[in-house]
Amino acid sequence: MVAGEASGDFLGAHLIEALKSHLPGARFAGIGGPKMESAGFESWFPMEKLAVRGYVEVLRHYPEIVGILRRLRRRLLSEKPALFVGIDAPDFNLDLEAWLKRSGIPTVHYVSPSVWAWRGARLRRIARAVNQMLVLFPFETVLYRQANIPVAYVGHPLADVIPMEDSTAAAREQLRLSGVRPILALLPGSRQTELRYMATTYVRTAQLVHERLPGAQFLVPLATRETRGLFEAALYNEGGQDLPLTILFGHAREAIAASDAVLVASGTATLETALYRKPMVITYRMAEFTWNIMSRMRYQPYVGLPNIIAGEFIVPELLQNDATPENLAQALVNVHNDPVIRRRLPEKLAAIHRSLRQDTAAGAAKAVLAWLKP
Repeated sequence: MVAGEASGDFLGAHLIEALKSHLPGARFAGIGGPKMESAGFESWFPMEKLAVRGYVEVLRHYPEIVGILRRLRRRLLSEKPALFVGIDAPDFNLDLEAWLKRSGIPTVHYVSPSVWAWRGARLRRIARAVNQMLVLFPFETVLYRQANIPVAYVGHPLADVIPMEDSTAAAREQLRLSGVRPILALLPGSRQTELRYMATTYVRTAQLVHERLPGAQFLVPLATRETRGLFEAALYNEGGQDLPLTILFGHAREAIAASDAVLVASGTATLETALYRKPMVITYRMAEFTWNIMSRMRYQPYVGLPNIIAGEFIVPELLQNDATPENLAQALVNVHNDPVIRRRLPEKLAAIHRSLRQDTAAGAAKAVLAWLKP
């Protein structure tokens, strides 16, 4: 198994736990993070080495990533696993899977690349690389069936673990925020590259929002010491030390659940925000070169998961050059104050939650076990 970032580590850990009840003697190894390791996984290389996004950023780390790929291939050839499961990280895993498949090792890829958003030509590459694709969203199955790629819809694990009922009060009590309003969560991303592009913008946005909502309190959950350091540096450089802002080490879901509205970087966190049924503004910035390339490959007008799943703009997106502090602050204040949004949006987000709640770990385990029958 190979997972390349925190969301893949989460998926891998749940899959391992589900498989262990059927295969108590199985050995799970490859590349994974702390959650997978806690489930009994043996990680041969640090997962963080693969957590790089964007063309410019990948080029910077390319020699190291290629070195890991080559060493991993040699070890897998020596180990001869019964099955390889690539968990997301498509730029790394698809090359590895194609090589393993040609070597006679069956491959399952867990989480479809965003072929529905950009890089649809990747389907031909996927067909050469995988024996089966496990997808998290129902609309993805049509694309794979049209391409004659075996596919199984397993739902999304976040929909299983995030409660259907409102958990705002419990989250505020846990974070000792009872009675404080309004509460705004700011999620600038989990990668250092994201913080380098977004941290200053987020701080300036909070300053503008604070002027318009003087009673607002901001929660900023950050995943690592490195990302926290980058955000704190931006806070200091922009003179934001006096903002009513609390930096949390982790606790992203609690921050989302406790909030009245969320400013969130595009990615899995937008789905978490949707499952907690919170008004949100989706944003993202990256290297201009990377953005220009990816923009030309987009097939849909939206990039945020809530909008893609709904098939319409149900939450605003402000990306790249549109992601200015002024635009973001105005949009965040708007979604917080608009009574129509606060009444109608939760209903649409609840429908998304119900469609994704499929007991994902059990479904993924069932699909994987089919490849392990004697």
